[in-house]
Amino acid sequence: MAGPGLATRLYQGEANLNVVGRRKMWFSIAATLVIVAIGAILIRGFNLGIEFAGGSEFNVPGQVAGKTLTQEEVSGAVATAVESVEPGAEVKPAQQVGDGAEVNFKIRTAELTPDQMQRAKVALAGELGMEAGQISDQQVSSAWGGTVINKAILGLVIFLALVTAYLVVRFEWRMAAAAFASLLLDLTFTAGIYALVGFELTPYTVIGFLTILGYSLYDVVVVFDKVQENTRGVTAGSSRTYAEATNLAINQTLMRSLNTSLVAMLPVGGVLFIGAGLLGAGTLKDLGLVLFVGMGIGVYSSIFFAAPVLSWLKDREPKIKAHNARVLARRAQRSEDVAKGERGGRSNMTASDEVPAYAGSTTPRPGARPVQKRNVNRPGGKRP
Repeated sequence: MAGPGLATRLYQGEANLNVVGRRKMWFSIAATLVIVAIGAILIRGFNLGIEFAGGSEFNVPGQVAGKTLTQEEVSGAVATAVESVEPGAEVKPAQQVGDGAEVNFKIRTAELTPDQMQRAKVALAGELGMEAGQISDQQVSSAWGGTVINKAILGLVIFLALVTAYLVVRFEWRMAAAAFASLLLDLTFTAGIYALVGFELTPYTVIGFLTILGYSLYDVVVVFDKVQENTRGVTAGSSRTYAEATNLAINQTLMRSLNTSLVAMLPVGGVLFIGAGLLGAGTLKDLGLVLFVGMGIGVYSSIFFAAPVLSWLKDREPKIKAHNARVLARRAQRSEDVAKGERGGRSNMTASDEVPAYAGSTTPRPGARPVQKRNVNRPGGKRP
């Protein structure tokens, strides 16, 4: 009769997937992801939003007098208008926001003075054949943008510090170190994807980063709680090494992590692909991408990175190292005894070769059958 399938064994925590035993492979994958992410950040850099980089921004309606404007037309008109008031000023390509009759175009430029902004808006309205009042503008100083960046970095540092302190109190410092490394992997890879895709880095993105770090922390705590349960008193004669007990915890929590992640990523995917892709909501796009990528990498980091890192750290602890050695030695001795027994049971002996146990020697011959004792008190029997 066929046994249960892989899906059933996964749900029952009996799939026995060797995750910790292949930690070198998982570490190699994580290192590759980090290298790609850092390369994208260094080569492409971040597309900082106006809140961080500072500058001026024009918001132009996509329709005027029954005519639908294109991104190229709006970009060219803004470049001409800005050039007329500030020669050489940088003008970013227009970004479409919304869809259909509600479409608008956002165009960022270098920082302009209020007077330059007003004159550029009048010139832009003339270029596009609309009223200047139909064009909205926004201006953010670079000093304010720097303040926002500093506060965002401070918020991330405080969050990571509090998380580390909680894990040290709740578990131990090795678990805190493994979780911290997992969170850094999530943060680095998500930031690299953001730089690679070229989405704007806005305050909504920072909110998304904090959200995914909280989500990843939840997933790591679930796995580590099961690891702590399985390894409690592991050195008191357990038949498993610490790595094997950790691997068992991963198998027992694997489907819970996958199901939680899938349920969380479905609505986020809807926000990203429907809200941003079809409706053109720029804010949803910024927030949706960071959440979708962060939650996806969070599943990998909590299962295939954080737990193996924890096992690697614990295996260097003297008490755990001695325990692992005892378990492996006991297992090797047991295997040797079984092998000897099998070799003895397969002896090719004939009936004439069999000798009584202890006959002529205090050591039984391998494969010999023990002498059967006769009942000397049988009725009418005599001692032979």
